[in-house]
Amino acid sequence: MERLYKGILKFQEEIIKRDEEFYRSISDGQAPDTLFITCCDSRVDPYLMTQSKPGDLFVVKNVGNIIPTESTPWKKTCIATAIEFALNVLKVSDIVVCGHSDCGAIKALSMDPGEFYGMPNLKDWLETVRPLDRDNASAAPPLSFKERLKETTKRHIVAQIENLKTYAIVDKSLKEGKISIHGWYFEIPTGDLYIYNARKKTFERLTRGSVEAGGRGYEASEAATTEEL
Repeated sequence: MERLYKGILKFQEEIIKRDEEFYRSISDGQAPDTLFITCCDSRVDPYLMTQSKPGDLFVVKNVGNIIPTESTPWKKTCIATAIEFALNVLKVSDIVVCGHSDCGAIKALSMDPGEFYGMPNLKDWLETVRPLDRDNASAAPPLSFKERLKETTKRHIVAQIENLKTYAIVDKSLKEGKISIHGWYFEIPTGDLYIYNARKKTFERLTRGSVEAGGRGYEASEAATTEEL
C-alpha cells in the first residue's frame, strides 16, 4: 500500500497543481464521449492506451470484457446499468468493446472443471462464452494454443458486439444513428491495435494513414456474426 499512498501524494503535489484549472473544470460533472468496455486485466489501461484525459471515457471493466445478452438478467445487472447510464444520461456517441492478447479469461476456457475449485462464480461467468473456444478447438488444421487464444479472443469481441445489440436501448440508438460500436483487439507487448472491419469481417491494424483518412472502414455498427470471421 505504501506505493499507492506515495503515488496519491505525487498526484496531489504534481499533477493536480500542474493542471489545477482542468481538474476544476471537470469537478461538477462528466461528459465522456465513449463507453469503453474492456477486461479488468491489470495490464489494460484505456486511458493510457488512448492517451485520454480524465472525463473522456466512461470505462466498464469486467473479467473477459463479457457483455451478457439482455435476456440473461442474472448476469447482466452491472453491464446493463452502465449501458443505460451511458446512453440515456451521458449521451455517449461511441461504444468500444476491447479485448486483448494473453487474456486470462479466454485462457480459462481451456481449464478442466476441477481447476475452478473455489471459483464457482468465475466458472459460471465464463460459461457465457465457452462455445467460442469449442469452435476453435476443433479447427482444421489444429491451431497452436497461442493461435487458438488469439482467434478465440477476436471471435469473442465480435460476439460481445452482437450481445450488445440485443439491448433495446442500443438497438434503438443504432437505428437512429446516435451511436457507433467498435470492436478492438489490443496487443499488450507491442501496443498494436486491431479494429474490427464489419464489412470485411476481419480485424485490421490501426495505422497513422487510416487515422488521417478519417478512420473510415472501421465500422462495427452493422450486423456481424462470429460465423463470418
